Amino acid sequence: MLTPNRASDALLRIVRDNDPDILVTLETDQWWEKKLSVLEGAYPHTLKCPLDNLYGMHVYSKFPLRDSAIQYLVEPDVPSIHTLVVLPSGQKVRIHFLHPAPPSPTENETSSERDAELLLVGKSAARSRLPVIVTGDLNDVAWSETTTLFRKVSGLLDPRIGRGMFNTFNSRHWYVRWPLDHVFHSRHFTVSRIVRLPDFGSDHFPLMSELVYEKGLVPDQDGPDAGSEDQRLAEQKIDERSHGLVEVHRPGEQAG
Repeated sequence: MLTPNRASDALLRIVRDNDPDILVTLETDQWWEKKLSVLEGAYPHTLKCPLDNLYGMHVYSKFPLRDSAIQYLVEPDVPSIHTLVVLPSGQKVRIHFLHPAPPSPTENETSSERDAELLLVGKSAARSRLPVIVTGDLNDVAWSETTTLFRKVSGLLDPRIGRGMFNTFNSRHWYVRWPLDHVFHSRHFTVSRIVRLPDFGSDHFPLMSELVYEKGLVPDQDGPDAGSEDQRLAEQKIDERSHGLVEVHRPGEQAG
């Protein structure tokens, strides 16, 4: 979103043109919350965490949200949102919305905070008995050591594999761009489409993913497995920075 960006009309036009079932916005503050309130007629289920530090986050959903939590898993000013989404069929899906801080001169000296948050969520996803989706700006590319380790630990699938890079950052630099915005899903889903949407003034392009829930696990969609060394490395990265602040919210998992 980019907090200083004030092109709310352009974003609202993109939302109306594409009509997603669930919308997550990042870097949204109170100003953006007020502008986005016009969506609440179509998206009556919301989770709001407006912040002025570039880590605000809002979720707008057509589907009911249950057992939701806004948590600060690793850093006290960097939230993530965790919720159960109830599909029209009654099926519950766990969704984690993330935006960990990147390593940079103005953020963190190393990637350890980002890595710990991602791996905490990955381990939680692996324990889930429900379908799982993890999405957000992870401030990391799909082929990095940490994202690869996350996929091994969580067992989730990357729907971009075989479909394209979908480089979302930086929208202002046509000569070099990276895939920093991600969606990962469990084997309960097939992919209808993924599309990078038009620029609306942010430094990130919007990304839209259409996943189709299939009852039962979809065959021939095996995610990567974590070996003992992968698990050891994940625990080490988590222990370095999490300091036991918070356990990832694990809402009720009755599969009805």
